[in-house]
Amino acid sequence: MIVVTGATGNIGRPLTQALAEAGQQVTAVSRHTAAVPDGARHVAADLAEPAGLKPALDGAKALFLLLSGDLHATGASPADIIGEAAAGGVRRVVLLSTLAVVTRPFGTTRIAMRALEDTLRESGLEWAILRPGGFASNTLWWAESVRARRVVTAPFGDVGAPIIEPADIAAVAAACLLDDRHTGAVYELTGPEVITPRQQAEAIAAALGSPVRFHELTRDEAKAAMTQSMPAELADDTLDILASPSPAELRVSPDVQRVLGRAPSPFADWATRNVAAFR
Repeated sequence: MIVVTGATGNIGRPLTQALAEAGQQVTAVSRHTAAVPDGARHVAADLAEPAGLKPALDGAKALFLLLSGDLHATGASPADIIGEAAAGGVRRVVLLSTLAVVTRPFGTTRIAMRALEDTLRESGLEWAILRPGGFASNTLWWAESVRARRVVTAPFGDVGAPIIEPADIAAVAAACLLDDRHTGAVYELTGPEVITPRQQAEAIAAALGSPVRFHELTRDEAKAAMTQSMPAELADDTLDILASPSPAELRVSPDVQRVLGRAPSPFADWATRNVAAFR
C-alpha cells in the first residue's frame, strides 16, 4: 500500500489516480473527508499532529509526503511524520520540497524544509526528494477575475519563470514511489520554458477563445491581496522570487525528461485542460 498526503490537491489527486490505475493499493490522506478515485481509501488526518497518521500508515510500504501549512502550524513537528512512517513499517518516502531550499536557503520556510530533507536522508529509509519551482496551477488565483471581468491582475507582468504542471510533478512522484532506480535522487522540476504572467494570460485567452486583459499590480497591491490568505513573510518571500528570479530559478531542468522519458507539459496545454475554471 502507498499513502498519499495532500491527496485532494493539485498534485495529490492526479498522483492518487495514477497509482490506483497502476493497480496499487492507495490510502489518500487529507485534512477533511473527500471523494477519492476508485480503488483508493480515504483517511482524514491533520499532518500537524503526526500521531493521527498511524491508521493511514498501518501496513504501508511507501509514503508521498506533501506539507503546506502543516509544516509551520503551531507546535507542529513534521520530522515526527518520518518517525511515524518508519515505526509503521514504511520503507520509502518521497518528499515534496521546493527549489527555493537551494536558490533562497535562508528564509524561515526554506530552513524548515531543508531540515526536513536532512531528517529524511538520515532516517535509514529509502527516499527521493522533489524540488519544483512555481506551479502552473497558481494561475487559478486568477480564475474569478477572468470569469467575471476577463482580466488577469498580477505583479511583474514581464518577469517569467519555468513553471510546471502539477500533473507532471505527480507523474515523477509516482515513478519515485514505484521504481527503485530513483532511490536517493533529488530532482529539480520545472516546465519546458520560461513564461511570463502576461504570456500566461494570453494562453488562457487562447484556451477560452476570447480576449483577456492583463492589469499589472504594484508590489504593494499584490502583497495586500496575498496576505489575505498567507502570512506577510511568505508573501514577501514569494514576491521577491517573482520580481527578480535568480539564474537558478530561470533554469529549465532536464529532470522531468530524465524521469518520464518525455518533456514537461507547456503552460498552454495546462490552460487548455483547465479552461473550465476560467469560463
